Amino acid sequence: MQQYLDLCEHIINDGTWIENERTGKRCLTVINADLVYDVKNNQFPLITTRKSFWKAAIAELLGYIRGYDNAADFRVLGAKTWDANANDNSQWLNNPHRKGTDDMGRVYGVQGRAWSKPDGGCIDQLAKIIDNLTKGVDDRGEILSFYNPGEFHMGCLRPCMHTHNFSLLGDTLYLTSFQRSCDVPLGLNFNQVQVFTLLALVAQITGNKAGVAYHKIVNAHIYEDQLPQMRDIQLKRQPFTSPQLAINPDIKSLHDLETWVTLDDFDVTSYEHHDAIKYPFSV
Repeated sequence: MQQYLDLCEHIINDGTWIENERTGKRCLTVINADLVYDVKNNQFPLITTRKSFWKAAIAELLGYIRGYDNAADFRVLGAKTWDANANDNSQWLNNPHRKGTDDMGRVYGVQGRAWSKPDGGCIDQLAKIIDNLTKGVDDRGEILSFYNPGEFHMGCLRPCMHTHNFSLLGDTLYLTSFQRSCDVPLGLNFNQVQVFTLLALVAQITGNKAGVAYHKIVNAHIYEDQLPQMRDIQLKRQPFTSPQLAINPDIKSLHDLETWVTLDDFDVTSYEHHDAIKYPFSV
């Protein structure tokens, strides 16, 4: 929790004002932010200086693991995060690759489970990683990448959190996740939850111990209309102790994650928090 607050202070004190062309808003920006999550000791990085919601983040992660390309499938899991990008993005609505209502195209989990090969067929990156790690193998290339510039035109959104690199030392699994851009007041806690949970899940289904997750953000920013809430409210609050994440121990394979797992198989305990803060969202 403290590292999150330190990052917010760093952006406010040392950030540079940048005009964001996509949103038409100014934002305070810093380059390179590193966060570390202690998955081994189950210190779940859920923000405590405001009420934060974790279920949609895990639901979206499950959709990525399953390679979903339709917002309706994400809604069934409990995540509405793709509704706007699939159905309200004017550029995507006019894209000839769009298949219809709720179609997202070749984004995120589609790339992770079915990366197109130029000579035909596709690569299931995640299945290869799970297979290797289950056998105790780390070929120094246990990398799950969603960033495929050759197919950006075939999806509604290019990925922000784009690469997850697993590393196995003995029987302890580590994760380094890379993010190109991050709305710190709104989006970061969503991403923190996913990085932590991804390592915890993959360690569990491959029979390894979870170690540490490293989260690297290239462009971390706070929008101008978010600044008063962050500076004058959230940063003046004292954080509580980190909660813990409980995962159903019956989840034992990638097949389980692909088929029967739901949000009922996850729970957060000992979550103390301050009141919610409504931050403006920049589309």
